[in-house]
Amino acid sequence: MIPRFSRPEMTSIWEIENKFNIWLEVEMLICEAQADIDVIPKEAPAKIRKKAKFDVKRIDEIEKKVHHDVIAFLTSVGESVGDEARYIHLGVTSSDIIDTGFSVQLRQAADLIIADLDALLKTLRQRVLDYKDTICIGRSHGIHAEPTTFGMKLAGHYAAFSRARKRMISAREEISTCCISGPVGTYASIDPRVEAYVAQKLGLVAEPVSTQIIPRDRHAMFFSTLGVIAASIENLAIEIRHLQRTEVREVEEYFAPGQKGSSAMPHKRNPVLSENLTGLSRLIRASVTPALENVTLWHERDISHSSVERVIAPDATILMDFALNRLNGIMDKLLVYPKRMKENLESLRGLVFSQPVLLALTQGGMSRDYAYRLVQEHAMKVWDNQDLQFFQLLDTDDTVDEYIPPEVLKNIFNYRHCIERTADVIERVLADGES
Repeated sequence: MIPRFSRPEMTSIWEIENKFNIWLEVEMLICEAQADIDVIPKEAPAKIRKKAKFDVKRIDEIEKKVHHDVIAFLTSVGESVGDEARYIHLGVTSSDIIDTGFSVQLRQAADLIIADLDALLKTLRQRVLDYKDTICIGRSHGIHAEPTTFGMKLAGHYAAFSRARKRMISAREEISTCCISGPVGTYASIDPRVEAYVAQKLGLVAEPVSTQIIPRDRHAMFFSTLGVIAASIENLAIEIRHLQRTEVREVEEYFAPGQKGSSAMPHKRNPVLSENLTGLSRLIRASVTPALENVTLWHERDISHSSVERVIAPDATILMDFALNRLNGIMDKLLVYPKRMKENLESLRGLVFSQPVLLALTQGGMSRDYAYRLVQEHAMKVWDNQDLQFFQLLDTDDTVDEYIPPEVLKNIFNYRHCIERTADVIERVLADGES
């Protein structure tokens, strides 16, 4: 991934040195296990660990000749070890090292993503509490519906990222498997006790049936989880973008001193960070289909999945880490305009109370169909004439007065009635997020 969308800690997981260090550790643990069961001399692992090292340039040089990255790696390590090198990679196959190492890398990446989610949830929780009583208009189809609170809006996103955290923990667990079972996974050339030892030392579990590789449905679930999280990121980013539109302007991304929004128009303050998240989310989700297609492999193994994973694993996790961090920053500094929210709320001059009026008419004895037509007739007049107020039209209608007493009608036009239960919903959501 390009540096623009990368953070150092996640990027370092996918550096070639980290991959080879993990491979080397897997090989060292295999040697220790082999010594414990008397397959190689007891003293060999200590000697090997003391001398074993690799040189990335040398590995590249060897691979150009042998066209096999694991062999090139083993050759480089063997050059540093000497005679005891014959005990390295004994009875195992390349996929044992590659897949086990890949599991470690994915787990490392998952740990960072979970930490990112924790940070975002902490910020969202505070913003929910900050604005739990801030009334704004709720929209469906982009059109004014009924009042809600901005805290209630954010509570929905908090709940989504709480679910994302649970899914990520599950994905981390599913990917944390170890495969040290030899060619086609039969343990014909390696004792299962070696796999158990390596798994325990690396904090993994032994793959029940590995054929020759770890089954790729595990990886498909991991990347699918990233895809769902990316969708939740975009969902919140889109909300911010809509609410920042000039005609709405209920919230706004923080605009730093000295920041410029347009090369041509000095007045512009654009939601560029949220737009960026929309684009990054598309890229993350693009990894899902290849990961699903990787599940289908020939017989006990092929390597059609390999090239895919070399691209999507670093790209998707690096982008996810960056996107969650960026979203956290947006929400932490988000500018919120309650006054503008109230102006927008009142811009339809009372039409947002059409449903409670409808309900009051039916409760007063009017048929629902007739009540709907009556309320809609007055509502359409307000839509078409900006000088009219919905309450005034209803208040001067004798038919409405027959079914709704004037004091009841007046009481209907109270925003507080619309949000009297939102605090309970927010409390429930935040409590669920802590569990």
